Amino acid sequence: MQLSARARGTGIAKRTPEYVTEKIKEGKAVIAVTVSGEWVGFCYIEVWGHNQFVANSGLIVAPAYRKSGVAKQIKKRIFELSRVKYPEAKIFGLTTGLAVMKINSELGYEPVTYGELTDDEAFWAGCKSCVNYEILKSKNRTNCMCTAMLYDPADHYEPEETTADFKQHSKLYERFMQVKQGRFLKLLKKKEGGGFAKFLLHYF
Repeated sequence: MQLSARARGTGIAKRTPEYVTEKIKEGKAVIAVTVSGEWVGFCYIEVWGHNQFVANSGLIVAPAYRKSGVAKQIKKRIFELSRVKYPEAKIFGLTTGLAVMKINSELGYEPVTYGELTDDEAFWAGCKSCVNYEILKSKNRTNCMCTAMLYDPADHYEPEETTADFKQHSKLYERFMQVKQGRFLKLLKKKEGGGFAKFLLHYF
């Protein structure tokens, strides 16, 4: 992740391998792999402000699979997982990438000020490892090179019975996604040389 950010000339909040491993063990990660098991991409969930805010962090795609639509599918899957695990939480992100901004917009995120994000000091401490941290500090944490985007579930109406069912049957929902994935895989196997990136998305 750090090397990828350096190659793009962007900032990133560095995390230790142990930190990322813990997210996988907690079931707060999505990993994309090919049919043969080759690693394709990754993203994980971070929770801030006593479960009031959620961030989908660490999105990365292997160089060979970039610009293939994999990032969009990973972002969609981690967003769905966040909604299952934390249905009342606001989902936010900080990014300098136009592609990520576009994906976020399609998922329902909206640009916001930094003041609308979590005030959890642990989150902002992660920015200290970013190359742009001095800018953030000079702006008293009100602005930086990243664009802040937020998905607020309160702005996206869902019928009461649907919301209740969504919470109660989250495991059923995950099973449904696995079935969809299986059907998608069968479809891919029917394609011959169509330029499709063959990969699977897994919750961990």
